Amino acid sequence: MITAAIIVAAGRGLRAGGGIPKQWRPLAGLRVADWTIDRFRGQVDHIVLVLSEDDGPARAEFENTDLILTTGGSDRAGSVRNGLAALAELTVDHVLIHDVARPCVGQPIIQQVLEALNAHAAAAPGLAVTDALWTGNGAIVTGTQDRSGLFAAQTPQGFHYDAIVAAHAAHPGGAADDVEVARAAGLDVAIVPGDADNIKITRPEDFARAERILGTDMDVRLGNGYDVHRFGDGDHVILCGVKVPHGRGLQGHSDADVGMHAVTDAIYGALAQGDIGQHFPPSDPQWKGAASEIFLRHAVDLAGKMGYAISNVDCTLVCEYPKIGPHAPAMQDEMARIMGLSADQVSVKATTSERLGFTGRSEGIASLATACLVKS
Repeated sequence: MITAAIIVAAGRGLRAGGGIPKQWRPLAGLRVADWTIDRFRGQVDHIVLVLSEDDGPARAEFENTDLILTTGGSDRAGSVRNGLAALAELTVDHVLIHDVARPCVGQPIIQQVLEALNAHAAAAPGLAVTDALWTGNGAIVTGTQDRSGLFAAQTPQGFHYDAIVAAHAAHPGGAADDVEVARAAGLDVAIVPGDADNIKITRPEDFARAERILGTDMDVRLGNGYDVHRFGDGDHVILCGVKVPHGRGLQGHSDADVGMHAVTDAIYGALAQGDIGQHFPPSDPQWKGAASEIFLRHAVDLAGKMGYAISNVDCTLVCEYPKIGPHAPAMQDEMARIMGLSADQVSVKATTSERLGFTGRSEGIASLATACLVKS
């Protein structure tokens, strides 16, 4: 089956505060719309983003991406119809329709709706109402309402593509959601279990709740790196990108920057992408004497391509000499520059091995590093 998702993002949503439509407000390091779009990547074959005519900057940003862009209508139903029309030239069997203001939707719900469409013409997540329901007049309770059989509707709502296109074409308008449109056309809608975390951002306080939910759903990765280089002839060493005067140099195929190598391997490790030797084989003469910045920059770029941001790195240099302390701030600044981070995201420190082992005998320098990456 060929599947698609329509993300309706043409509303103005100013009730949530912030002075701009809620879909473009920041949320946990991204914008609301960015979170929502990412939830559907890899889950469906095509994604349609329905934008307002006033969203020119967003349209320019999303041009030439994997998204299909279209313009919204005068109301939500019109926007959905435009989204459906944007898929008309493609072969689509099943389509999901989702509110951009639900950035916390879980991938299990998306898959459950898609699976339900194998047996039903329409399916949608619903959350069974468990709280007592009151009727009221102002601040006074006037009665109770039976909650039996009541569900709070959520999105994405899924449909056979041809069926929902026909249902929208026949509907007079004014429906609360696409399930109402489908039912008016005589389609049975299967209910799949909803999720309490699949909230719709409506009020200002919903942003704090969404941020808490997304904070527990973050993909955080840790990687470790370790490297050693022996001393040889020379009058300086390169450590974390900084030239440090010393009576001996470090030997290696590249510039032997043991600190930068350890950090690079820590990033590769967090990504499960091997080590420096796999990406830059020492048997390849083009890397002889190469600046280790090349390796670190490659690891950082690879992290970005895989959708990860570097949260922080911690590098420990193990040696008796040279003394690292006077140079540590410069090393911190240089590593931050290369990785595109602020200095407070990079730690460079040193220790000795109490004159034990090869580092204690001043035969070389070792380095240990840890990198923390977060899905961006």
